Amino acid sequence: MAVRICAEPFDPLEELRRHQAGFGAGRAKVGALASFVGSMRDFNEGDAVSSMVLEHYPGMTDRQLEELAARAAARWQLADILIVHRVGEILPGDDIVLVATWSAHRAHAFESCRAVMEELKHSAPFWKKERTAAGERWVTRNTPANSADFETRG
Repeated sequence: MAVRICAEPFDPLEELRRHQAGFGAGRAKVGALASFVGSMRDFNEGDAVSSMVLEHYPGMTDRQLEELAARAAARWQLADILIVHRVGEILPGDDIVLVATWSAHRAHAFESCRAVMEELKHSAPFWKKERTAAGERWVTRNTPANSADFETRG
């Protein structure tokens, strides 16, 4: 399991390659990789957005993402999980977040990747300030998550 918060741009495919290379002989037990890459759009709430500053609380944010990854590992049969998240100045088209889950079976990889991304988007302590033609504004609405994704199957 790995969580990384970075202020510099990252290459999602290189992150996946590098992380997966660490599996060694265990790679043969992994049958599925599901990943999600979120990038900055040049619009939000009907306005053009020229850039964004993404802020966080170091330490607290890391811990929350690690707890989220641990919850996913407890909920699904995962071989590994990777979360990479940008902070700082971000431009349209820049990658912001990578969530990847590895499992022996695709259902666990797909379900866990989506659930981790939804929960991260909903509850991780990140704050966005967008720059538009009208000035700067804090993003106050966030995507609701389906917390039921982390409930044990009955």
